[in-house]
Amino acid sequence: MLTGKGRIWAALLVVSMFGSPAFSASQKSQPARPGGNKQPAGDAELRARAEKLHRLSIVIDTHNDITSPLADQGFDLGSSGFDKDGKLTTHTDLKRMKEGGLGAEFFAVYVGKEFVNKKAAEGGGAARRALDVIDVVIEQVRRHPESLEMAGTAADIRRIRSKGKIAALMGIEGGHAIEDSLRTMRMFYKLGIRYITLTHTNTNDWADSSGDINDATVQHHNGLTDFGREVVREMNRIGMMADVSHVSDKTFFDVVEVSRSPVIASHSSCRALANHPRNMTDEMLKAIAKNGGVVMVNFYDGFLDPRKVELAARTRTVQEDLTKQFPNDPKHVTDEVEKFRNANDPGKTPLSLLIDHIDHIAKVAGIDHVGIGSDFDGVPLTGLPEGMEDISKLPNITYELMKRGYSDADIKKVLGENFLRVMSQVERVASEMQSSATAPAKKK
Repeated sequence: MLTGKGRIWAALLVVSMFGSPAFSASQKSQPARPGGNKQPAGDAELRARAEKLHRLSIVIDTHNDITSPLADQGFDLGSSGFDKDGKLTTHTDLKRMKEGGLGAEFFAVYVGKEFVNKKAAEGGGAARRALDVIDVVIEQVRRHPESLEMAGTAADIRRIRSKGKIAALMGIEGGHAIEDSLRTMRMFYKLGIRYITLTHTNTNDWADSSGDINDATVQHHNGLTDFGREVVREMNRIGMMADVSHVSDKTFFDVVEVSRSPVIASHSSCRALANHPRNMTDEMLKAIAKNGGVVMVNFYDGFLDPRKVELAARTRTVQEDLTKQFPNDPKHVTDEVEKFRNANDPGKTPLSLLIDHIDHIAKVAGIDHVGIGSDFDGVPLTGLPEGMEDISKLPNITYELMKRGYSDADIKKVLGENFLRVMSQVERVASEMQSSATAPAKKK
């Protein structure tokens, strides 16, 4: 990990890597759900076809929290996510990313609410934590240039994938990381941040979170404040995606009203199938479609499986309490959370439920508005469906969608093309806004 002057040089290097965005035209919206692949095939034949299609697609995961083990436990992506006894320790490593056919990964720059107002001696505040996590992502790309390359635009993702590498991108999880400063947000963009999840589980100074919206002790804003609206407009102007995962329902509708660009939900699922406030209602799905955005389905069983909604809430409480008790021992926290889940888990969640959520969004919002945002390594190690235990299992999504009759073209949309369309549109809106701001005034 780089420190001191090393971090400054890394920052300058990354700023130099992200010049003017390459803007590409948005793809035209297509009709909502399609048939194709309707004739049943033998399982082996279907799997072979699915594997081939998966490898030909640009598979984009918009939310992976492997950054926490990287920053806090010294994990390296080149090492194995299994211990010497074969026990799973992470959902993600380079070997399994390649096995999963991954084309681009958004590494989550997760900033927990505990970093708000922390002193330097305690690890620094929210912006400092974001810089530390950005640093470990940059360092992983430096260590593994044969496998990873930094990307800043949709065109970069396509170019890097064409070389057989995985495009590495970053999104900040928790808007409190900008410390109420548009200047800080602009600098994060220059360091490679391409989306900000406007809140995490905590309401910040300018946006309400779904995580504490029913807590009467928290001061809420009825959605976005005036400054929150300014944040969204500035994100539009610089080409940074506004991520509405974690936000309250009112905040969500404020964002889609204000934003000139399509918005994303980087890791959210459907409330109609699992009634958790972190999930999106059908009304929200339709609003995303009208906005032109995309919902990336979260793989956490607590957001997929209606049997586990209450367990997910209790698990979050246990995790937060343990984090307060053992702030410097994340491994102990992880182990205790796993014990709690194992003692209370009603049973494994079938992979079909994950596909149900993709299917539901395709039907309600349209096939152009759904993608994948795993939340690998941001959920309990055992908190994933059967058949999606780690990142190597991503081809199973392609196979299951094929089984349900999705066409090859629409499967490619789900795997990554929908997100690339949105990212390109965000870039184009930013270019238009910047051009209009600098254009000379017309003479009367």
